[in-house]
Amino acid sequence: MLTIALSKGRILNDTLPLLAAAGIVPTEDPDKSRKLIIPTSLDDVRLLIVRATDVPTYVEQGAADLGVAGKDVLMEHSGQGLYEPLDLQIAKCRLMTAGAVDAPEPRGRLKVATKFVNIAKRYYAEQGRQVDIIKLYGSMELAPLVGLADKIIDVVDTGNTLRANGLEPQELIAHVSSRLIVNKASMKMQHARIQALIDVLRATVEERHQA
Repeated sequence: MLTIALSKGRILNDTLPLLAAAGIVPTEDPDKSRKLIIPTSLDDVRLLIVRATDVPTYVEQGAADLGVAGKDVLMEHSGQGLYEPLDLQIAKCRLMTAGAVDAPEPRGRLKVATKFVNIAKRYYAEQGRQVDIIKLYGSMELAPLVGLADKIIDVVDTGNTLRANGLEPQELIAHVSSRLIVNKASMKMQHARIQALIDVLRATVEERHQA
């Protein structure tokens, strides 16, 4: 059985057409089904529906053979037990710092709110800046507005949510897209099969890119 971990939302919606090109189609609509393990048109392939931040863990620990995760999640996870053979060129966005429009640079230690704690620590350490990292799980835009933090680090798509809350994107940390990840042991045990799937997905991504 080949198990593929996916998260609901934009990544799932963008991944399903790529999998369909490889003949893998869920037998139920993952958005409407309450099931977390979903069979596919291939008897020996199934989908696991998990939280986006958990996809690398499921793959690294071998509960899933493959998965699709955003580069932001992979940078934060920084796991060693997986391969990242293919950029699927989907769910694109930017990982950025953001702060209040025209706000002066704060004196003293910078306070940064984010769910990307590890990325934030590495980013500011590389700059030689000392910062206080405040972990938040959502509604990042509130933090500068109520004085919890000077800046935030979050993924930015259009920037409309930031602007609607009086914030502006500032420093670019990374361009983000979703990547195919593979468990290292699975790659050895089922190499031919997984490599064949990677080849089909790569060809589909390149075909789209050229269109």
